[in-house]
Amino acid sequence: MRWQAGRDWFVVLWASAALSWGLGATGASAQGADTFFKGRTINLYIGFGPGGTYDLYARLLARHMGKHIPGNPGIVAQAMPGAGSITLANFLFNVAPKDGTAIGIVAQAVAVEEALKSSGIAYKAGEFNWIGRAAPAVELIMSWHTSKAKRIEDTREHDTPTAGTGPASPSEGIPRLLNATYGSRFRIISGYQASAIGLLAMEKGEVDTAQTSWSTLRATKPQWLRDKHVNILTQSTLTRIPDLQHVPAVVELGRTAEDKALLAFYVSSAEVGRSFLAPPGMPADRVATLRRAFDATMQDGEFKAEVEKAGAEVAPLTGERLQQLIADTVKAPPELVARMKAILDASK
Repeated sequence: MRWQAGRDWFVVLWASAALSWGLGATGASAQGADTFFKGRTINLYIGFGPGGTYDLYARLLARHMGKHIPGNPGIVAQAMPGAGSITLANFLFNVAPKDGTAIGIVAQAVAVEEALKSSGIAYKAGEFNWIGRAAPAVELIMSWHTSKAKRIEDTREHDTPTAGTGPASPSEGIPRLLNATYGSRFRIISGYQASAIGLLAMEKGEVDTAQTSWSTLRATKPQWLRDKHVNILTQSTLTRIPDLQHVPAVVELGRTAEDKALLAFYVSSAEVGRSFLAPPGMPADRVATLRRAFDATMQDGEFKAEVEKAGAEVAPLTGERLQQLIADTVKAPPELVARMKAILDASK
């Protein structure tokens, strides 16, 4: 990780939040989920800027999930980008109200980053209340058609500037790991707040490559595929998906068994994909209410129609299954974690 929390800002925010939310905590905790949400607003925070699938799924969920929660609360989606969504993860864990009125969507690699003990992290992924997954995420590295990198092999021959959206994002993690395990020459240009901004930078020639998910590419840039404006270099998966049988999976690129295991651990976050979470310490009945409302939303005909219209997909996972997946990730073998941490920290 290349980010350190702003301590003064964090202390002020924590103090003000504790004052404003703490006064009503006793009364709120005494209410059951069936009555608590009536007349309230749930804030759904998004850890990235607009234009990507994190933003897409969050705003779609905000439009439909409220009707599946007793009391039909309003849900307001709002962006809180920063540090590849670590800013939001820290906020949800330490500052946000723990009563069910704050939920969020953060980078799929938050549990991986915790396992790596990356600097700036002030959360424990396994202690969040995971609400559910809307869809897995197949992240792609692609190059613009004018780039020298037409295939992943070309990145071993040419310096390849690539857009980075934050240290917890695959847009920075995957290139660093491929440099170490495959011999590529990606040069990360950090500072892009969302994948859509990174794609624009690639189109303008600021960088040669950028990352986004397969579903985002199909939904937002179908003309790039139709007119062959981009070359898809890799897919961050364990095995090739049916739509991209001609594109190597990242795990294939490891030169040794240890390299492949390292890459497999990192891209396992694709299973987490576009998942929603809530702060720790919430009343169990409210966690259950949010999880069942999420499950119902994933089957909601109007929600699914909007997802389809956007060119995205729904492949849900329950909060209970997601909670176990996160727990398994943070218990990765220490020797694997140590090597990965050394690679990712080498850029400091």
